Amino acid sequence: MAENGAIARPYARAVFELARDSGQLSAWADVLCLAGSVAESGAFRRLLNAPTVERSAVVDVLIDICRHSDSVKMSALQDQAGMANLFRLLAENRRLSVLAEISVQFEQLKADVENVVDVVMTSALPVSDEQKAKIRNALKNRLGREVNLRCELDESLIGGARLKANDLVIDGTVLTGLDKMSAALVS
Repeated sequence: MAENGAIARPYARAVFELARDSGQLSAWADVLCLAGSVAESGAFRRLLNAPTVERSAVVDVLIDICRHSDSVKMSALQDQAGMANLFRLLAENRRLSVLAEISVQFEQLKADVENVVDVVMTSALPVSDEQKAKIRNALKNRLGREVNLRCELDESLIGGARLKANDLVIDGTVLTGLDKMSAALVS
């Protein structure tokens, strides 16, 4: 939702600057990713919207989840008080629901400063390591950045592959080719 993006932007930038200045980009990215996932869960949304639950209690639950998660090593985040302050500020401003978007925007800022782009390649068939390396190198040359390539399978594509990097989409799937041919025949 575009509105959430606009709301999240100043928070993401502020946290990014704090994380960059403290050399904690990766640790903050991990915490924001986890907090964003929690904030999108149905259970958390119900808790957040419960009229009898204080916002401070919701923040305490979120902090506890982040501190006790096996997926995030909170010891890596030196500024745990900053994390708690961020969550309290978001709760005070009724913005906890945009944590996932804050995480997404933070990751984009982090990728920009690290000169890295995430690319998702969706293909009909598994791709060999050699093919992945060739695609990664071609994209690196085209985009002028390091490439993190993630591969996904979608047999409905029939054949070929689709690459997506931010707003850039390169679609070389058989399904798209058939759709184009069908549209040309109909018109």
